[in-house]
Amino acid sequence: MQKTKVELTQDELPRKWYNIQADLKKPLPPVLNPGTKEPIGPQDLAAIFPMELIKQEVSTEKYIDIPDEVQQAYYLLGRPSPLQRAVHLEEHLKTPAKIYFKREDLSPTGSHKPNTAFAQAYYNMKEGIEQLTTETGAGQWGSALALACNYFDLKCKVFMVRISYDQKPYRKFVMNVYGASVTPSPSDETEFGRKLLKERPDHPGSLGIAISEAMETAVKGTNSKYALGSVLNHVMLHQTVIGEETMMQFKKIDETPDYMIGCVGGGSNFAGFAYPMIGEKLNGRNGTEFIGVEPRVVPSMTEGKYEYDFGDTAQMTPLIKMCTLGASFIPPSIHAGGLRYHGCAPSLSALVNDGTVKAVAVEQKDCFEAGIMFARTEGIIPAPETTHAIKLVIDLALEAKKKNEKKIIAFNFSGHGLLDLNGYAQFLDGKMA
Repeated sequence: MQKTKVELTQDELPRKWYNIQADLKKPLPPVLNPGTKEPIGPQDLAAIFPMELIKQEVSTEKYIDIPDEVQQAYYLLGRPSPLQRAVHLEEHLKTPAKIYFKREDLSPTGSHKPNTAFAQAYYNMKEGIEQLTTETGAGQWGSALALACNYFDLKCKVFMVRISYDQKPYRKFVMNVYGASVTPSPSDETEFGRKLLKERPDHPGSLGIAISEAMETAVKGTNSKYALGSVLNHVMLHQTVIGEETMMQFKKIDETPDYMIGCVGGGSNFAGFAYPMIGEKLNGRNGTEFIGVEPRVVPSMTEGKYEYDFGDTAQMTPLIKMCTLGASFIPPSIHAGGLRYHGCAPSLSALVNDGTVKAVAVEQKDCFEAGIMFARTEGIIPAPETTHAIKLVIDLALEAKKKNEKKIIAFNFSGHGLLDLNGYAQFLDGKMA
């Protein structure tokens, strides 16, 4: 019988997160005060983040210990997660390439997001915070933070991008089950939300807007902080438990991927999967090619400018240097709600800018077609976000077939699509834009 999974024991769970800032060719550009254009200090972030996360945000230590309480929570999430070979997809494509995918869909909320949600909830709990506010696009991050806040006995307030709130109602119910309150964004609960609704009552929202509302609520709240699901360095850091496991798994089968691929909105699942291996490449220890895949209609990496910009639409955040389409950019109402962000993580943006990571943009219909092919061969329905990675995987596998090359292709299966079936229904009915 052919073995199709590479698994780790609980004893092999990584004990440290990997920090790519230790291996970058040059330091990341500093975060700036938008008024003075001077670098900000830790105290400037203390209104929205606990101090331990602020320290992680600026740290250049190569490894940071995962607290025992967070490791224990990772067991609840099903970590370590399997690395699985897509043998049926390979056979369907008749490709000599080997295709591997990391199973981040097996967590209780169905995605990679809890890896940082539990870490952030833990550090806020340790500092005595009582409530976390956040934004969510497709609902994966909101669900993860709701679960983590419940685990560490915190209140959770989620602003969900309105178009996703309408498209994916069951995500809201998942958050409610875990005890979180969920509000469609833009909303009438914040000053910024009311301003936008006055201008456009049917506003579809965006991640940038939801971030603004969540930050406004945190700053004005009592004993409340803000939690971010992607973009910032400490979020990328927590997700590297994925890549650390993946490296161990490839070592077990004595293989090195030729390609490592992930979808990109803010960048957290790609970073978590690829950063440990990118660190190895930056130190001359592999020749892997790293590719981030984004929607054609939200092309922050492929068409955005690498410059300083606000992380939110209301321009409440400090200025960060990243690939951006502009803080005022409102993405079209695509089904991959988690990829509807105007910018990209500063660390990933720097890697795209210097050529370490290649960026590719793909069309929505092509992604759903790829997702259905994956579901019909491997049996797992991918999230709309994850189909972006799968589309490129299929393209590379067919290219390997054409050239008769035995490539090894690996991607992060960042989440399942069982609560995204409205999108699949529209595609199958021929109604998708």
